[in-house]
Amino acid sequence: MNAPSSDQFRAALGLFATGVTIVTARAADGRLVGLTANSFNSVSLTPPLVLWSLSKRAGSMPVFAAGSHYAIHILAAEQLELAQRFATRDIDRFAGLAFEEGAGGVPLIPGCAAVFECANRSQYEEGDHIILVGAVERAAHREGAQPLIFHGGRYFTELPL
Repeated sequence: MNAPSSDQFRAALGLFATGVTIVTARAADGRLVGLTANSFNSVSLTPPLVLWSLSKRAGSMPVFAAGSHYAIHILAAEQLELAQRFATRDIDRFAGLAFEEGAGGVPLIPGCAAVFECANRSQYEEGDHIILVGAVERAAHREGAQPLIFHGGRYFTELPL
């Protein structure tokens, strides 16, 4: 059996509906970094561990690889514009954005469905990505929040029927 092409693989993966996250960190020089990601998953309840992955070529990879902490924000349905902002290249993604500081000075975005503050526990190189495992130090969620969904290359603010 032949492996699928990148386009075939991406199209098949697009049929798996996911939530949408923004992952944030603070560089050693104080610069804020953040990006939209849907490669997020739980790993363990005891201890509480989560994972996400990032392309080796991502400009923010050195910050996430070397930093002590990062935060993973599960976006709420009303945060579509924020998802698009943090997916856009070559802009100041934090311009005008109010946020609090979490562990390690990591920016915490308000209004999300859930937020996980993580210590940078381990990293695994696989293919063209790095898998980052975070030890969850704090977790919070907003009761009744509806999640933002990504499916088939599009965002959904409510589940399609």
